[in-house]
Amino acid sequence: MELIKSVFYFIVAGIFEIGGGYLIWICLRDGKSLWYGIFGGVALIVYGVIPTLQPPSANFGRVYATYGGIFIVLSILWGWKIENIIPDKFDLIGGIIAVIGALIIMYAPRG
Repeated sequence: MELIKSVFYFIVAGIFEIGGGYLIWICLRDGKSLWYGIFGGVALIVYGVIPTLQPPSANFGRVYATYGGIFIVLSILWGWKIENIIPDKFDLIGGIIAVIGALIIMYAPRG
């Protein structure tokens, strides 16, 4: 159950970080309303809190290193589903490598 909660928090954190960054991106680069940027900033603040919900045994460096791999995969999915950028084979290979590394960093058994 702890594993499922941990993965859930990584995914939720990714949605808030990528979503918040995207809202700021479209505010500044696409000329959307300032409200997009404000909501993006709020989402990024929420993102900063979510990793603290990881299990108490997880340390900051390991959580953020793992999140980096999860972030890569979620960013590829965001580009595909939100911006209609179909991932190519190199996106997929890189994403797979990143998520395997992330899983090893966070969940490999340690003695």
